[in-house]
Amino acid sequence: MSGTRGRRAGWWWVGAIAAAAVAAALEPSGLRRYVELSADVRRMEAENARLAAENGALSREARALRSDPTALERAAREELRFVRPGERVYWLGAGDGAAP
Repeated sequence: MSGTRGRRAGWWWVGAIAAAAVAAALEPSGLRRYVELSADVRRMEAENARLAAENGALSREARALRSDPTALERAAREELRFVRPGERVYWLGAGDGAAP
């Protein structure tokens, strides 16, 4: 009889521990929150890496615009659509006839 009682007590402890683990996992500030925050951290680290690369590219472009006349002319032509006197501009693109 004492052997059966000991087994029941053992299973009771296993059940209690399992219930406590499930409760801890489902608690809003428990395991589920940790997993959500870990995913947020990975997403933000990727965004930071992307922004760092973009900052590097913009820094190189700014340096080139300050020191390289060719880069400055290219930027004026591409971004501001400047042309030299006497040049002809042909718009190829959307097909609606409107210039951007």
